[in-house]
Amino acid sequence: MLGAGPLGLGTAPLGGLYEAVDEDAALAVVDRAWDLGLRFFDTAPYYGSGLAERRLGEGLRRRPRDAFAVSTKVGRLLRPDASGWEGAYFDFSYDAALRSLEESLERLQLDRIDVALVHDPDDHFDEALTGGFAALARLRDEGVVRAIGVGMNQVELLVRFAREADPDCFLVAGRYTVLDRTAAAELLPLCEERGIAVIAGGVFNSGVLAGGDTFDYRAAPPDVTARVATLRAACARWDVPLPAAAVQFPHRHRAVECVLVGCRSAAEVEEDVRLFGLDLPAGLWDELA
Repeated sequence: MLGAGPLGLGTAPLGGLYEAVDEDAALAVVDRAWDLGLRFFDTAPYYGSGLAERRLGEGLRRRPRDAFAVSTKVGRLLRPDASGWEGAYFDFSYDAALRSLEESLERLQLDRIDVALVHDPDDHFDEALTGGFAALARLRDEGVVRAIGVGMNQVELLVRFAREADPDCFLVAGRYTVLDRTAAAELLPLCEERGIAVIAGGVFNSGVLAGGDTFDYRAAPPDVTARVATLRAACARWDVPLPAAAVQFPHRHRAVECVLVGCRSAAEVEEDVRLFGLDLPAGLWDELA
């Protein structure tokens, strides 16, 4: 449905998630991703109060528009002169969604958005369904956007959107990974049944599966650290780096069309593309099943 390849670039790091990234490094990330064949780019106004969108737009400005797809999100509007990660406020209304996409187009320097997602409506389901999502549905009907959906770090409300709305895709962040398979029980089978394409984000669970100590955007608790150690030991028995299993695992499910990797340097892009392309032994997947 997305038609832009199995691996895409997530741009939260370009907006300064966890630590600042300078302009040259951010543009180098987009350039290297392009050089290595990535053609799906996910962003949001929330990422650095528009900084990620502006940097992505600059990085793609000279690329042929029909050669790539961009997804961005609605549900947070930016305050005047917003900067950092504190300049956005929730607004899931119909009009706010339309305004948000207009502002995103300006920051991205694009004439259209390919995929529009309602962003983290955890405590705003009703307003998001009848407001922001309804606005996106109208834009889809008018051919302004190609696909619409919802992006969240939880499963329960995505299941509700699947049953009560008409989404084309979901961005499932951190809930279908080699560590956290919450989405496997109900959400992914439902998506497969209804033809909802899944974009898997947060495949390193905020870093803990890539050698870091952060899980779900905070310090990893001891039980998570212990489970990661068990996964790492299993991978070691097959001479496989855990990050390779982490980046490949979600795409093994038939409902998952694209995996996102968030990178803060060109070297990270190169490494993630390398890991995604490794041929991993079937025995490892059997052990991790």
